[in-house]
Amino acid sequence: MPFIGDRHFDDNVTTESAYSPERLQAFLDSVASMSLDRKFHEWYSVEVAAAIDGCKIHGHEINSDSGSSLLFLNKSAVLCVPKKGHIAHYPRHLIHCFVDDFRHNGEHDDGLVMRAELFSISPSQEQLAWEVKCRSERDVPDVQSSVSRWLKWLNEE
Repeated sequence: MPFIGDRHFDDNVTTESAYSPERLQAFLDSVASMSLDRKFHEWYSVEVAAAIDGCKIHGHEINSDSGSSLLFLNKSAVLCVPKKGHIAHYPRHLIHCFVDDFRHNGEHDDGLVMRAELFSISPSQEQLAWEVKCRSERDVPDVQSSVSRWLKWLNEE
């Protein structure tokens, strides 16, 4: 699985619209690889698995630092934040993708070279803000690859 800083990405993002237990298991396996408290692993295995059971999973991303994950479903994304016990659903038509490429205007103050974000139009306390970023030119292709997967998913019919 490729890395971008603290992020792992599912390489099997696809445009197929088929539910399969294998995709749910691939997601749970990715979560199991994170260093989380046992209670958070159990939360994913019980609460999150029950919430998305039967959903058409297109792919997923996990953030190993925070323990959060983002599932790409047929017509929506689901953000899971175990430390808050939070599962949030965001309709795909309300999600936007933003990319900031600091290579052309000088590096960002904190050393960022590129930042990409999936952002939702939602009430302020309920916004989706899934971000990938890099501080090295060699990691730019990984960020670009994420953006490509996101835009492909956002533009599926």
